[in-house]
Amino acid sequence: MKRSLLTVSAALTLAIPAIVFASSAAHADPISQTSGFYVNPNSSPASWAAANPGDGRAAAIRSEIAQKPMASWFGNWSGDIGSAVGSYVGAADAADKLPLLVAYNIPGRDACGGHSGGGAGSVAAYDSWISAFASAIGNRPAVVVLEPDSLGDFSCMSQAQINDRVGMLSRAAGQFRSKAPNTWAYLDAGNPGWVAAQTMAERLNMAGIGNAHGFSLNVSNYFTTGENTNYGNNVAASLRNYGHNKPFVIDTSRNGKGSNGEWCNPAGRKIGTPTQTGGGAEMLLWLKTPGESDGNCGVGGGSSAGQFLPEVAYKMIYGY
Repeated sequence: MKRSLLTVSAALTLAIPAIVFASSAAHADPISQTSGFYVNPNSSPASWAAANPGDGRAAAIRSEIAQKPMASWFGNWSGDIGSAVGSYVGAADAADKLPLLVAYNIPGRDACGGHSGGGAGSVAAYDSWISAFASAIGNRPAVVVLEPDSLGDFSCMSQAQINDRVGMLSRAAGQFRSKAPNTWAYLDAGNPGWVAAQTMAERLNMAGIGNAHGFSLNVSNYFTTGENTNYGNNVAASLRNYGHNKPFVIDTSRNGKGSNGEWCNPAGRKIGTPTQTGGGAEMLLWLKTPGESDGNCGVGGGSSAGQFLPEVAYKMIYGY
């Protein structure tokens, strides 16, 4: 995923009108409907630890990463999206736990970064995919982060692509609102080192934040919780100028030592605060799985985005 560290200070003027959505009633609270966050027994670190019980790193990876609640990501690799999402949310519901999901399939995904490129083949294909995603959750409680990087990546996109993107995101937020009433959906808003807060608030407004529960920060990045809290509060303040009062969540999976200025598999990073409510935001969530590669770069040289690297995971537990 692209994590440019160039702050965009000037608001981007779009060729489409900035639609102001009236803030609507909050969805039912999925936290109060469940008894904690869901731990996926089939996550990549859990699967690796189970397959390598004699490895000296397995015990630490199992206890410090695999047994923590983390998000599962869904995209064009997921097969039938209704079946994939339905099975995952169903397993969490059977355990009375709250599942964390990331939707990552927007056309032109990772336009600037290039490591996680792909996505649905057309606007119509994405609209159909995300509709099936929301329908598969239905009335069951869930937390969904929509399309990491999608509102930060504008610098590598044409105006027509930008217009299509904010339209898709706006419709996606509406799908979750209408079809998944016990889901909190968050539009992704990048990170503190990427886009100025006022600019991000403008983009969130155009992308239908009025129909989402809130916005997410720091997905797959390393900025400290404090840095994200300050940025999130600034974005939220700017959103109020559009009539929106929205909370935010922070990805703390790899921010235990903060950022060293690199976004793609930097060395010496550390896992952060495990998934919880509160902590400076509405929730601190492990959205990126610690140990999963950002791409063929940094300490993940030779790997592909999403590939689990046990040595990286092991070092991330201890911060070296």
